Amino acid sequence: MRSIKKPYQLFDDPFRYYTAMLDDIENAQENICIETYRIHNDSIGVKFRDALTDKARQGVQVKILLDSWGSASVSEHFFYHLIQVGGEVRFFEKIKFNFDFFTRSHRRNHRKIMIIDNNLTYIGSSNLTDYNLNWRELVLRIEGNIAESFKQVFKQDFRIYNKYVFDKVRFTRIIKYEDFEILRDVPSITLKRISKRYIQLIKKARDTIHIETPYFLPGFLLRKALSDAAKRGVDVKIIIPKHSDVGLVDILRNKYLGPLCKSGIKFLYFLPHNLHAKVLMIDKKVFSIGSANFDYRSFRYMYELTLIGREPKIIVQLNDHIVKTIQNCEEFNYDNWLMRPRINKFFEWLLLPFRHLL
Repeated sequence: MRSIKKPYQLFDDPFRYYTAMLDDIENAQENICIETYRIHNDSIGVKFRDALTDKARQGVQVKILLDSWGSASVSEHFFYHLIQVGGEVRFFEKIKFNFDFFTRSHRRNHRKIMIIDNNLTYIGSSNLTDYNLNWRELVLRIEGNIAESFKQVFKQDFRIYNKYVFDKVRFTRIIKYEDFEILRDVPSITLKRISKRYIQLIKKARDTIHIETPYFLPGFLLRKALSDAAKRGVDVKIIIPKHSDVGLVDILRNKYLGPLCKSGIKFLYFLPHNLHAKVLMIDKKVFSIGSANFDYRSFRYMYELTLIGREPKIIVQLNDHIVKTIQNCEEFNYDNWLMRPRINKFFEWLLLPFRHLL
């Protein structure tokens, strides 16, 4: 495998960034930290586990933090040899059947980062499975000292992996590094760092707003900010998959699309397969890339992480990514939406009270 030399490299093809990640793991000399929502006992999961085991056997420090719900198909036994040679594996908030089972178990660690040797970071939308090999994702590879900031985030998460009560303000402080901001969300109806920052950026937009998200169920304030932007002449485009991997979300989101389209927002359906990238781009000058979906659940109840920045070398690649995504889309048709079957409208109404949980 050939190492990538660019300091900033965007990937939207899972095969390419899995190859790059495994290449970087192979070249690791000191430490590897991985935090992800989902890893499976499949071809990709096994490749990563075996590569990490080899590095731990060579003396590289390996730490992995997995969400116990998202990675329910694996256990400590899956990582037996890695643990035997010194690797550390922790499962975030193991499911416990008790009096607050639903409330507590609903709050998951959805962050996705990998840090290698304090100088290399991967951040984005993708889990480590072969389930998404044909999806359109978005992962950013960064070389540089910002990795030390991501490492601190990982260490904090690794330390509180089984804590339900902690200082939420401290663990969601915005981390600034040069022209970048690292934003973190934890379960909180009041903090919502990412959502609030998005609203600020949307309100300042003058020319364009581009959003890619697999699940689109934004709260009132985000909907209003987007509608207001469209009404003042900003070109607002929201790209969603025609069919995501969560059918209930697809049904419920349709309730919002008509009124938002009427306010001037343009919706595009990505056709080839599932679009799982999570992107916000403002005026082709400011971007956000990370794990957060554009929905109630991500902004209120999940542990999320996103990188906001203005780096021109990333902007150029991201603009190219968005253009290619749009080339594989069809426009939302308002007249067809008006004529959708009554059964669809019934299920939209039926699911509406559960919009915070989907």
